[in-house]
Amino acid sequence: MKKRNYGLWGLVAVGSVWGLCEAGLGMYLRGMCARTITGSVMTAVAILFISLSAAYSRKIIGPAIVLGVAIVFRLFDAYLLHLPVLHGAVINPIFGFVTEAIAFVLLFAVLDSSLMMKQHGRMVLGGLSALVAVNLFPLVGYVTTISACVYPGTAYPLSLYYAPIAVGLSLITCPVGMALGEKLAHYEARQTSWIKRPLWAHAAFPAVSAVSLAVMILMRVA
Repeated sequence: MKKRNYGLWGLVAVGSVWGLCEAGLGMYLRGMCARTITGSVMTAVAILFISLSAAYSRKIIGPAIVLGVAIVFRLFDAYLLHLPVLHGAVINPIFGFVTEAIAFVLLFAVLDSSLMMKQHGRMVLGGLSALVAVNLFPLVGYVTTISACVYPGTAYPLSLYYAPIAVGLSLITCPVGMALGEKLAHYEARQTSWIKRPLWAHAAFPAVSAVSLAVMILMRVA
């Protein structure tokens, strides 16, 4: 049970860093729509953290926990900016998080497990996950009642217009994320019992979450 708790804190830390990246690299929530390629870049970032959590936990609960933490960060970020949950820059990105996680988990379960051990297989997983996610995102209006952003002067959704960027970057971020997740899992597996672990090992993951939250607050109140 103790070892499971330690793994839980690792997933919370991963989700916290994802949430911080969304706040720092994504658009500022004061606008309704993403700016140019922002959403496509953040799709690839999402694939990075989702794939990391999948490789780290090897269970569906991993991406689910990381997704939940990222959503909490997004909601808290909106609170800091005094925006309602049903604002287009809040609820629509959350819909995007969910589609990215669902696309990855489904493909991860369907694709051959031996393929997932190879770099080109992981690249395929990342690219397909991003492709499915960006094609699902235009449906956001049916779920949130707030339509997806479109390319200026057209009725073409931004997520589809810049889909090649999201797919191309995800070809890279998925293998990187899975490699990092495996290294993290390997490190944890080599550690001694929970009681014998050094103090810094106990505090490392909670500290990452706390620092991520503090940095996000400073970004918004500064």
